[in-house]
Amino acid sequence: MPTPDRTSLDAIVLAARDLLEQDGLAGLTMQAVAQRVGVRTPSLYKRVQSRDALIQLVAEATLTELAGRMNTGASPVLLANILRAFGHERPAAFQLVMTPGAGTPVADRAVAAAASEAILRAAGELAGAEHALEAARTLTAWATGFISMELNGTFKLGGDVDKAWDFGVTRIVDAITADRPSERHLAGAPQA
Repeated sequence: MPTPDRTSLDAIVLAARDLLEQDGLAGLTMQAVAQRVGVRTPSLYKRVQSRDALIQLVAEATLTELAGRMNTGASPVLLANILRAFGHERPAAFQLVMTPGAGTPVADRAVAAAASEAILRAAGELAGAEHALEAARTLTAWATGFISMELNGTFKLGGDVDKAWDFGVTRIVDAITADRPSERHLAGAPQA
């Protein structure tokens, strides 16, 4: 008679996400996860084939959670603020999905695409459908850079970082909107 399963894939991923925040990527080991869910390490391999596969599952769960949060916001400023709040709440997970190091396993492309839907939609409203991807990348890159610097304690010149965030996100959104080509220009008509 086979022994009953002592853990689930969901429990394993949740334990791994907790360990990621507690001990960083280096502390996210199969042995540590097995201990956290109460099984022996070899048993973990019945659910997850490798540490890389586990890291990918954590990245995918993180992006799925982030997408759920982002889908509640409509404006690009609100979406950027949601991303920043997530980064502060879960800094290691934020860095895993937004700035993974070389060789770090990443989420499946379909999961990443689904997580990008809200920002693409908002960016399309700002810059037009033709430039939605470029606008989304610009806003996301700026926000990710700012949040990463903030999390790493890089802002050392003093001043109010929240004020700098508000200034920056407003200016980026304004710049993307200001650069939107007029409908006449898109149709090939000469500009006045």
